[in-house]
Amino acid sequence: MKKCCRDFVFAFCCILAMAFGGCGGYKHATIPEVDVNFTIYPNDAAYAALNHIGGYMYFTGGVAGIVVYRLDSGTFLAYDRACPYDWEDKEAWIKVEASGLTLADEHCGSRFNILDGGVIEGPAQFPLKTYKTRFDGMILRVYN
Repeated sequence: MKKCCRDFVFAFCCILAMAFGGCGGYKHATIPEVDVNFTIYPNDAAYAALNHIGGYMYFTGGVAGIVVYRLDSGTFLAYDRACPYDWEDKEAWIKVEASGLTLADEHCGSRFNILDGGVIEGPAQFPLKTYKTRFDGMILRVYN
């Protein structure tokens, strides 16, 4: 195949991939997209709750705030606090339950697994909205 044909085929495939695959990433079924991009220094005393496995903290951002949970020494999970069932209700914020293993919307009664955001019980049919995290040992970035 001639070089000009290969270049055309490559460009055409790239355009198709962008059109159908897109760069939009994960879109939640009920919760709208908002830009999230902030950094945390978990080793700083201000973030002491994130210094141990199972620790969590609440942050502003997202649709209804964000809960960041430390899964292990190098892994953090971040969920929007908006409940997928009634996200427009300002009283329907997700909170970490006393066990530290589940999250709940006390308003509608939905409960979620803290390890993956999946529904455990309640009227919610969709998991929690997740955000990406990247930790380099010093700086934690939460973004979408």
